[in-house]
This record gives sequence, structure tokens and C-alpha cells, in this order.
Amino acid sequence: MKKGIQNSLFSIVGVAVMAVILIAVNFLGSRAKTRIDLTQDRAYTLSAGTRAILAKLDTPVQVRFYATRGENKMPVVLKNHAQVVQDLLDEFRQASKGKIEIQKLDPEPDSDAEDSAKLDGIEPRMIQLGSEPIYLGLSVTMLDAKETEPFLDPRDERQLEYKIARAISRVMTTEKPVLGVMSPLPMTGGMNPMSMRGGRSTPPWMFYSELKRSYNVKTVEMSADKIPDDVKVLLLVHPKGITEQTQWAIDQFILRGGKLMAMLDPMAVLDPQAGGPFGGGGGSSSSLDKLLTAWGLKFDTTKVVADMNYIAQTGQGPNPTVLALTEDAVNKDDVLTSGMNSMLLALAGSFSGTPVEGLKQTVLIKSSKNSQFVDPMMAEMGGEQLKKNFASSGSEQTLALRLDGKFKTAFPNGKPKPVEAPKPDEKNDEKKPEQPVEQGLKESTADSVVILIGDSDFIQDPIATQEFGSIGGQRVVMPQGSNLAFAQGAIDMLAGDSNLISVRSRAVRERPFTVVNKMQADAESRYQSKIQELEAGLASAQQKINELQRAKAGEKTQRFILSPEQQAEIANFRKKEADVKRELKEVRKSLNADIDSLENRVKWMNIAAMPAVVVVCGIFFALRRRSKTAAT
Repeated sequence: MKKGIQNSLFSIVGVAVMAVILIAVNFLGSRAKTRIDLTQDRAYTLSAGTRAILAKLDTPVQVRFYATRGENKMPVVLKNHAQVVQDLLDEFRQASKGKIEIQKLDPEPDSDAEDSAKLDGIEPRMIQLGSEPIYLGLSVTMLDAKETEPFLDPRDERQLEYKIARAISRVMTTEKPVLGVMSPLPMTGGMNPMSMRGGRSTPPWMFYSELKRSYNVKTVEMSADKIPDDVKVLLLVHPKGITEQTQWAIDQFILRGGKLMAMLDPMAVLDPQAGGPFGGGGGSSSSLDKLLTAWGLKFDTTKVVADMNYIAQTGQGPNPTVLALTEDAVNKDDVLTSGMNSMLLALAGSFSGTPVEGLKQTVLIKSSKNSQFVDPMMAEMGGEQLKKNFASSGSEQTLALRLDGKFKTAFPNGKPKPVEAPKPDEKNDEKKPEQPVEQGLKESTADSVVILIGDSDFIQDPIATQEFGSIGGQRVVMPQGSNLAFAQGAIDMLAGDSNLISVRSRAVRERPFTVVNKMQADAESRYQSKIQELEAGLASAQQKINELQRAKAGEKTQRFILSPEQQAEIANFRKKEADVKRELKEVRKSLNADIDSLENRVKWMNIAAMPAVVVVCGIFFALRRRSKTAAT
């Protein structure tokens, strides 16, 4: 009896001890929050750049996440995306070690949360006519600084981490960055040489106007031999005729930590001072020969890229040298271009070569393999002539890229001397003493960044925007495509925290069924070949019928009566048509059977295979434990 009581006490104590241990383990585990991301694309892991930005936080940051919570109010797509945002914000909070405070709000009508959303600039969206507005946005505040994402579109999921990290980085900086703008083109507006007779002036480019909203824009002369020290980012647009002295200034600017975005062009079709193939003039070209050579790159100003996969419609018809780029042309793994879906480039050039040691190249925009180089003046001959003489190179061309790393000077011998014309009254025997050459920096002490684009026309209003007239004397202009979004995003990236550049594009959590998609694509290809075969047979049969009809043209009474040959030809075609339709039905049936078989295999793997593995492992360990017990 005593032994039974003792065993019962031991059991009770053992259960109590196990309960205490489990509670302690759960408590410690919840405090540590150590997790392992086993997804292929690291979809639940923050980038190193994001973590570096969060490590700089010394003041609490408040993030207010606004999301409509009603079960029947939010569509499934937005509800799932809201959960993605919430999970990512939790990752930010954990990585910040408590410096980020997250407040989740449901802006119901006539609530304090709705008033807060309006004050923060969160925009409601109407999903369908007559429905209640949907909120899905966030604001980031630190002291008096605030950044807002009015609406988080599920289509921009790849840029979600970058947007949040950028907002945090911006509220950490109180002053507007100084942006230097250097260009011979009339970005700020003014008199247009092409319309001097009318005496009309052109307004500032929309791109330039948008930059002035976010930055302290400072104009830098094309003849400058030094970039001002307060300039953090330099925007260089079509530097035609740039001198070595100015290239030296840009070189030294980069070496002391400045960031450069340069838009070069083999044929600037919208240069008002030169005109282009579409403006009746000869156009103009630009490059940075000294700097590019030092970086290991080349930019051919005598050739433009023609691409048969991205032909744009122009006023003169389709033209392969005007590229209507799709999302296939951009780098989806880079946060700068991951959200782009369309761009328009006019007579763009490409970059080649291999960056020198110490520099890393990231291709941002590229042509398809169905492209070739053509002479810029060939565009004057029209798109039809270009298509007629087209010969694919079979290789992709780099239209835009980013270089980052430690740069070395392109002028190892120091600052180049300006080329001066000899003065007629200057005597040969009177020579002025030579001034010592300014040596300058030879290598950057920290990493810097340069973004290069092979076109300067793509940010100008005729290409990048669409005008809808005027209201109250004000022009109504809207961006079209991703041209301005790409250019502004690049400036934002360069002007922000340098760690933003290493923030990767996030993996989309909804992964497509690539095997099923490939099967369907193959089936579609087979369908297409069968359809083409049917159409070819129809055309051939019709041709033979027409030939037989023409042979009877002289017989007026027999012209509308089918001959035995015509009847036989039509019968053969009908038989062939029936055979092809039957084959198409068999192909479709085979495709559906293959897809059903694949889906069944996946289901059985998920439903039965994994539980079976667990059961087998359990039996194995149980038998192993029993054998050890029997041995003792």
C-alpha cells in the first residue's frame, strides 16, 4: 500500500516538474524568438541593408499600420497582403530590439482610427461601387519627421521591405539632401530654340519639378571644375561635349564619397539645340569616355539598339529603335527595378566591358536576345526598312546598370590642363611659369555608387508623360509607364542611406506552379502548330478551288456550279479539318490528364507522404528504445 502511494506521489511530482519545465521552455523561447527561415528565397529574412539601418536607431520609431479588419469588407487578396505586411513589421520590430513600436489600427467609419488615418495621409480605396472604403497603408514617425505609404498595393510586394526601410531611413534624416543637376538640356524650362518664332517658352520637365519637391536642387554648370562639397548626389543628363576638366571634377566627387546618376546617349532625339531623326536635325551624342575607361566599361556613341521584341509604335509607325520595354527587360531581383512593368527608350545605347577590380556591376535594364546594333541615322529611314534589314545578334545588350564599390581615379597624373588656343599677341619667348598640377584623390576610401543609363530622352515630357490639356491655366500632366518612377527611385536610393542599396527585392510568397505552367505552355505550342496546320490546309484548299474556278471562267453557265474536282477538294479539306479537330481534342485530354496526375501526386505527398515519414520515424525510435530497455 505504501509502495502504491509512493509511486503515485512520484508520478504527481514528475508531472508537476514536467509542467514547470514546459512552461519555462515556452517562456524562454518566446523571449528569445529564435527562428529559422527554410524558404528557398529567404522570404522571411530581412536584408543585411535593412538590419544595418535598424542598427543605427537611437530614438524610438512609431509605425502606425492601418488595415480594414472586417471579415466581409476586405477582399481575400488584400487580406492576405495585410497579413504579409504585419508579419514583415514584426520582423522589423524584432530586428530593431524594441526601437520600433507598431500600432495596428482599424479605421472604421467615424472612429478615432479613421481620423488618425486622414491626418497621416492614408488613402482609402473603393474596391467596388457602393462599398465601404478599404484602408491598407502605414505611416512612420520619429519625433517631428513623418513618412507615409498611403496604400500598400499587393502588386508591389517585392518592394515592401525597401519601402518600409526607406521610410525609416528618411525620418532619421531631418534635412533635405542636396542634389546637384548638371545638363545642357533645358530641364528647368525656358525658351525653346525650335519654337523661337512663336516666342514661346517651355515649362520645366515634370521630372525636374518632382525632384524639387523632395530635394534641395542645385544647378551645376557643365563647365564646372569642382562639384560643390554639399552636393550628395549628382544627376548628369546628356553631357554632350563634356571636357576632361569636368570629368575630373566628377571623378573627384565620386572618390570623396559622392554618388552619380548619369544618362548618356548615342542619339538624343529630343535635344532642342540639335534636333534628332524625329525632329529634322542630326541629333547629338554624349559619353564619359575617360571615366568609363577607368571603370572598365565602354559606351559606343555610334550605334543604337534595335530590338524586335520591344518594338514601339511611333508617329511614323512601328520602329525597332524605339524600345517599349516590358517587365521581362528589367532585373526583378533588384529592388530598384522589381516594380517596373513598362518603359520607353528612344534610340538608346548599351554598355559593354568588364568592371575593374573592386567594382561590382548590377544590370538593371537589358534588351532581349532578338536585338542588334544599328547606325543612329538608320532611324530616319523608318521602321519598315529597319525590320527588313534586321539581323539578330543573339545576345542581350545592357541598357542600364549600377556600379558599386571602391573607385579609382581616371586621372592618375592629376588634374588635366585646359586646352587653350594661342593668343596672337603672345610672344613665343615669353613663357609663363607652369602651375603645379593638382593631384587630387587617387582612390575612394569608402564604397560609392554610380548608375549609368544609355538614354537621356526617356525622362523628358514628350516620352515620360501624357498631357491632358489645362485646368485654370495649369497644365494637367500625368506620368506614363515606369520612366519617371525608375529615375526618381534611383535618385531616392542614391540620396538615402547607403544601406538601402543592399536591400534586396523580396521574394513573393505566392509561388506559381511552374511545372503546370510549362505543361500548359507546351500544350499551347502544340495547339498553335495544329491551328497553323489547319489554316495552311484551308488556304491550300481554297487556292486549288480558286484555280479550278478561274479555269472555268469562260464557261458562263458553269461558273457557279462546282466541278467534281472542286467537290473532291472540299471533301478532302473537310476530312482533314475533322482529323485536326480530333487531334486537338486528344491533346487537350492528354494535357488535362497530365495536370490531374501531377496534382494528385502533390496532394498525396502533402496528405500521406509526410505523415507516413513521421509514423515511420516514431516506430523506429520506439523499437530502438524497446531494444535498449530489453538489453538492460
